[in-house]
Amino acid sequence: MKAWRVSANGEPREVMRLDEVPDPQPGPGQLLLRVRAANVNFPDALLCRGQYQVRPPLPFTPGLEICGETDDGRRVIANPALPYGGLAEYAVADAKALLPAPDALDDAEAAALHIGYQTGWFGLHRRAHLKEGETLLVHAAAGGVGSAAVQLGKAAGARVIGVVGGEEKAKTARDLGCDLVLDRRTDDLVAAVKEATGGRGADVIYDPVGGDAYTKSTKCVAFEGRIVVVGFTSGTVPAPGLNHALVKNYSILGLHWGLYNTKDPGAVLDCHEHLTRLAAEGAIKPLVSERVPLKGAADAVQRVADGVTTGRIAVLPGLEEGATA
Repeated sequence: MKAWRVSANGEPREVMRLDEVPDPQPGPGQLLLRVRAANVNFPDALLCRGQYQVRPPLPFTPGLEICGETDDGRRVIANPALPYGGLAEYAVADAKALLPAPDALDDAEAAALHIGYQTGWFGLHRRAHLKEGETLLVHAAAGGVGSAAVQLGKAAGARVIGVVGGEEKAKTARDLGCDLVLDRRTDDLVAAVKEATGGRGADVIYDPVGGDAYTKSTKCVAFEGRIVVVGFTSGTVPAPGLNHALVKNYSILGLHWGLYNTKDPGAVLDCHEHLTRLAAEGAIKPLVSERVPLKGAADAVQRVADGVTTGRIAVLPGLEEGATA
């Protein structure tokens, strides 16, 4: 089969190579899946750089979430078991962790439903307990993780403020349903949020960026507000001033969704049922901005790493080379 492999750590475009390799062999409790679509995530870039919390042995194939097909024809969502990731024609995954792909979504959309939307659901509902009528601020609202949080926030009845960088991403955020869109490059974020909330601030802030975004969040979070720390795509891990959290009465909530797979797998299944129902109702629909053939995977991972994409890029091994969908 064809598979992208990383044999040395570095920037994705430099270290990913498309090779002919033997089909992966499932281990105990695993299944071989034909990859129908693989979603590109920022952690794929971190894997290439050797900066992810999991460091598979070299060489490995990136790709952390797929829509795949089992031998008996079932369409499923899966997190491939590294080192046999999803940027390939076939991958392996734990059989007990497979989830049915929603009928309401095509392969690319189904591949993009899992990590980002599960993270958003657990972050907004289980960790922050977002309530109808509250104000939710989402950083990187036009990105893959942020766009999921925007849709989930709207589905929960929240007023959503999206923060983006640039007019193209601002348009995407407005199309997603944000009630207010702020451009971090030109708008005074703190002043604008306070003005929009009558001085109160945002009740819940969803932050996959870190760095300066987190610092500004602490200045515009409401009394008894909640800042959900999801990741650090800025490359800077903030050092929270806990005295500031104390005097302003806000909470800093960490979210590592992957832990739920081992600590509370039943909650993951329950979340998927909620997401499937929302997809069937049309309340959520993963924003897939590009569908590219397998040959385009390295470039896709690099562009996600560089922060120049909106929504998700899906890699479709069955798509004819040179084509896009």
